[in-house]
Amino acid sequence: MKTIKGPAIFLAQFAGDVSPFNNLKEISAWAAALGYKGVQIPTWDARLFDLKRAAGSKAYCDEIRETLAKNRVELTELSTHLQGQLVAVHPAYDQAFDGFAAESVRGNPSARQAWAVEQLLMAAKASANFGLKAHVTFSGALAWPYIYPWPQRPAGLIETAFDDLAKRWKPILDAFDDAGIDLCFELHPGEDLHDGVSFEMFLDRLAAHQRCNILYDPSHFVLQQLDYLEFIDIYHSRIKMFHVKDAEFRPSGRQGVYGGYQPWISRAGRFRSLGDGQVDFASIFSKLAQYDFPGWAVLEWECCIKNSEQGAREGAPFIARHIIQTAERAFDDFAKSGADDEANRKMLGLVRR
Repeated sequence: MKTIKGPAIFLAQFAGDVSPFNNLKEISAWAAALGYKGVQIPTWDARLFDLKRAAGSKAYCDEIRETLAKNRVELTELSTHLQGQLVAVHPAYDQAFDGFAAESVRGNPSARQAWAVEQLLMAAKASANFGLKAHVTFSGALAWPYIYPWPQRPAGLIETAFDDLAKRWKPILDAFDDAGIDLCFELHPGEDLHDGVSFEMFLDRLAAHQRCNILYDPSHFVLQQLDYLEFIDIYHSRIKMFHVKDAEFRPSGRQGVYGGYQPWISRAGRFRSLGDGQVDFASIFSKLAQYDFPGWAVLEWECCIKNSEQGAREGAPFIARHIIQTAERAFDDFAKSGADDEANRKMLGLVRR
């Protein structure tokens, strides 16, 4: 069994316009001082990272690695959550998602999609230049406005959406395959890939593409009331990345999963800082260790109550306490009898008397 690496931290929620959060050198030093051993970098944030340079220049990637190494942290993975979202956008969300794209393609859905695909292809090259094994993104969504089957969906609507989604992602997945990188989709409400069934629908259309994998984040499953522990049993061979994020679900006589259009603070399902929610992390870390999860435990901090700096400060020791140093020998080795094959056959009554 493998020991999970960590703790690490996803920098997206912490990047800002003031020091130490406005450049990679200082924010990685800040993370290291809190006890993090790795950082996951959002590739869309120019304050921290230049994706185009990383795709085209190993020297630039070496500079990034050197900067992180001086602060005693590693690069765990790169993220293209925002760019991946734009690979597939239903027209209902055109305006809401336009801000994720470069200014030159805003207001032009086809140009915006082409830009997003180019961003993913650069991310594959950049990940390879860093020698990484996995990358995280969102799938985007064509069918999400029709998540609830009323009004009644016409026959074939969802199938057509997933056919097109797979068609858009196939060449991107092939590029990641050429680069030797697993592309991990964060299963997330608002994305067409948001649970196990929707992931399977996508994977079937991709002929079980070996690079189509999962970033496991239990918080999104709490909000959907999905069994996040059984999910690991079912999909562990596809889980290549892990966001450590907490959540709670407290339904009432007035509100349930859909949240009644309320802000986060007033919803039955809410993201919380690590340890403040309901996620059973002890069982999650045990299952991931059992199945030889190969990657990092990465804090993704989101909370509607606690501030980000306290969340980050408490996150590193929380993750460190849950990482299991896996056993190198069986716990009952002290009772070995030293039996050999002949002795085993005798014990089974297979030796003629």
